[in-house]
Amino acid sequence: MDVILESFQHLLDPDWIMRNGGLILVLLIIFIETGVFFGFFLPGDPLLFISGMVIASAEEAYPFSSQFLNLLFWMLLFMVSTTLGNFLGYWFGTRFTYVFNRKEDTWFLKRKHMNAAHEFYANKGGFAIAIARFLPIVRTFAPIVAGTVKMDYKTFTFYNILGAIIWVGSLTSLGYVLGDNPWVRRNLEYVILTIILIVTLPVIIKLVAKKK
Repeated sequence: MDVILESFQHLLDPDWIMRNGGLILVLLIIFIETGVFFGFFLPGDPLLFISGMVIASAEEAYPFSSQFLNLLFWMLLFMVSTTLGNFLGYWFGTRFTYVFNRKEDTWFLKRKHMNAAHEFYANKGGFAIAIARFLPIVRTFAPIVAGTVKMDYKTFTFYNILGAIIWVGSLTSLGYVLGDNPWVRRNLEYVILTIILIVTLPVIIKLVAKKK
């Protein structure tokens, strides 16, 4: 457990990220979180925010001399990464339907996670693929659910790309705008916690309402 907590602290440290793969590492993490079923625990939301901070405060140009062009460049790469991740999740769903529809838990797959994604998908339809990216855990399993129910591929593709643009564009831009602020950098833990609470608030409200 200590190792896991320490790993999370590293992933939320802009300096550590830059020393250990930089934004390429973020690309990989986002791909895994939105495309591979065991990546549901990864912190995609704060990583996108931190990436915006890194781009805004980078002293060395990569790959452009303009920070704004760097922002657009990396946002495009993040969008491509999470879009490909969702396509992989969709393929997993279509290819291994019998595995993801099992009623019992396995060591790598919890039924409650699939049920949450199924319910969210049923309530929101195709738009669930787009907005699911703002919901931890759900964003990992939503494309898999879409694959298991054989969602129309063109519809899935549209909402997949739309969700990538909104998710990456909003959080990375927010980090870029606020990340160079001294107060934000001094209180990064609280800012990240606030972001996590905001993106998970719909899930919390839904759970509370369901219990009532």
